[in-house]
Amino acid sequence: MIYRESGQFVTSYQADNRIFRLWQQRWAFYALLGFAFAVVPFVGNDYWFSAILIPFLVLSLAGLGLNLLTGYAGQISLGSAAFMAVGAFAAYNFQLRIDGLPLLLSFFFGGLTAAAVGVVFGLPSLRIKGFYLLVSTLAAQFVVTWALTQFGWFSNYNASGVITAPPLRIGGHDFSSPAGRYLLTLAVVTVLAFFAHRVVRSELGRHWMAVRDMDTAAAVIGISIPRAKLLAFAISSFVLGIAGALWAFTYLGTVEPHGFDLSRSFQILFIIIIGGMGSILGSFLGAAFIVLLPILLSNLSASFLAGVVDPGQLENLQKIIFGVFIIFFLIKEPAGLARMWQTFRERLRIWPLRL
Repeated sequence: MIYRESGQFVTSYQADNRIFRLWQQRWAFYALLGFAFAVVPFVGNDYWFSAILIPFLVLSLAGLGLNLLTGYAGQISLGSAAFMAVGAFAAYNFQLRIDGLPLLLSFFFGGLTAAAVGVVFGLPSLRIKGFYLLVSTLAAQFVVTWALTQFGWFSNYNASGVITAPPLRIGGHDFSSPAGRYLLTLAVVTVLAFFAHRVVRSELGRHWMAVRDMDTAAAVIGISIPRAKLLAFAISSFVLGIAGALWAFTYLGTVEPHGFDLSRSFQILFIIIIGGMGSILGSFLGAAFIVLLPILLSNLSASFLAGVVDPGQLENLQKIIFGVFIIFFLIKEPAGLARMWQTFRERLRIWPLRL
């Protein structure tokens, strides 16, 4: 009875383009956002901030960046972690070498640098696609890691190649505490999520989806394929670059080039596959699955399997269970968790007739 759209008519294009068309959805979202900003910083503990909430938010942003490229534009990529590394090291160098540069501007310039690198590695998409493009973007993973390791300038000539986050000060306020780092991450992720929504609902977003569905037909109706593809790589890499800066500055504090290895790219790819490609919500659901399920399995195994299974095999068992869950979700709903949530929401609208 609460979740009904009866009587809520869409009378303008602006109303149809809103994130949430029903007032129930809008108020629920505002309540969730208010709870995240106003309540969680006071009730959460250091473990929740450092081990769960911050990595969840950063991985959600990384998944969102890849989703713009793969889910909406149809360009497959395995170089996500490389663009995150570019953003992290670029933001570090901007902050280090430009005296007095605000921290948020360092993030922004780091994202722009990642966007430029993304365009370079996106150039092959003008001639190839599919598996061949996947291999081409995979080259970014090795080239970027090699460059950051070989040239000491990127890490300020640190012998181990590690960069350390500067003090997280914005407008005279210190965000170095766990709660402060969480608020900073949440604010950046919220802004970029709204930005991504505006992009995918714009003319450019419709061009991306046309190219994804059939690039030949998109070219016939006058869409510039090179422009659409390169903008997809640029905007996706921009978001991934800022995600990399957050990963280094607000989550880890220190990071090395190998912290953004191929396994990180696969992790981000799994996020959008599990959460749902072509869905902003799916990026957050997939990240929640990736972050929370291993913690849940670890706690359950420690409670019920301690003394039964050898501790050396416990981690392998957790990985097996994690893989089984992924396969189950892919078989049950290939469109991801976002589609499962949409199905549940549609059934909730006609409850109690059906659920």
